[in-house]
Amino acid sequence: MNMEAFVLGCGGMMPLPYRHLTSVLLRRDGDLFLFDGGEGTQVSLRRLNLKWKKINAIFVSHTHADHVTGLPGIMMLSAQVDRTEPLYIYGPPKIAEYIETSRKVLDMYINYPVVVKEITAPCLVHEGDGFYIRAFPLSHTKTCVGYTLEELDRPGEFNPDQALALGVPRGPLWGKLQHGQCVTLEDGKTVSPEQVMGASRSGRKFSFVTDTQYLPSIAKEVRGSDLLICEGMFADELADQAKEKKHMTARQAATIARDAQVRRMAMIHYSPRYTDRELDQLLQEAREVYPSAELTRDRMAFDIPYVD
Repeated sequence: MNMEAFVLGCGGMMPLPYRHLTSVLLRRDGDLFLFDGGEGTQVSLRRLNLKWKKINAIFVSHTHADHVTGLPGIMMLSAQVDRTEPLYIYGPPKIAEYIETSRKVLDMYINYPVVVKEITAPCLVHEGDGFYIRAFPLSHTKTCVGYTLEELDRPGEFNPDQALALGVPRGPLWGKLQHGQCVTLEDGKTVSPEQVMGASRSGRKFSFVTDTQYLPSIAKEVRGSDLLICEGMFADELADQAKEKKHMTARQAATIARDAQVRRMAMIHYSPRYTDRELDQLLQEAREVYPSAELTRDRMAFDIPYVD
């Protein structure tokens, strides 16, 4: 089952000619999840040729304009196809008011159910076949949350040689064992899945963190992520400004990645004061703490493979 993250925009505060505002699309096989939807989200979706009209759910970190102004267009254009499945929208207080007001003022034509759920505490917000998505609190100038998508553990690998040695013939009985069922052989002997299956294997974890001051608790929430997309808005020289505005420096993002022992961390939500060339300063400072830190760029894709 494939899992990929597409950075639709990596900028913060205001769009630039070469940098749209923060938005990430996560594709897990047939499921599409959008994390924030800043201005320019639709442009990147079209340029990447993603099947964005079938987005299952949208997860909003907070209701500042640079994270939500792309949502009305997404909702309206999604109505241009036949759709019966609901669109779920999750976010902190005010997201329901924003969605409802946008629908009324813009006189939106929406031909599918829209379910908006506000998050008031750390909780499981969405779940599906083999995964769940959880929200956790951040600390910004208004209520803000981060998100993690975690897959359930996968069954261990099936050992066909062991099954044959125990007298289980090839065929349907192998399938039952792989699905966790005991089987009874013709001689009356029972074989359990534990006898032919290896140890369970971990699923994957994706985390999205933006617009927050540094909190040690974030590392606990994103621990073990296969991919952490994390705000790294300022360089060290603007640490005081970051603290005042409740944002993070690149070094603080790297500290979270290091402490959380994530497999991969890429920064997002850069201040518009930095040109693309100047982002190297953020990268160098982050790599002093977490050597494999990366920068996101608009329309960059990240594959998230299984690690056995």
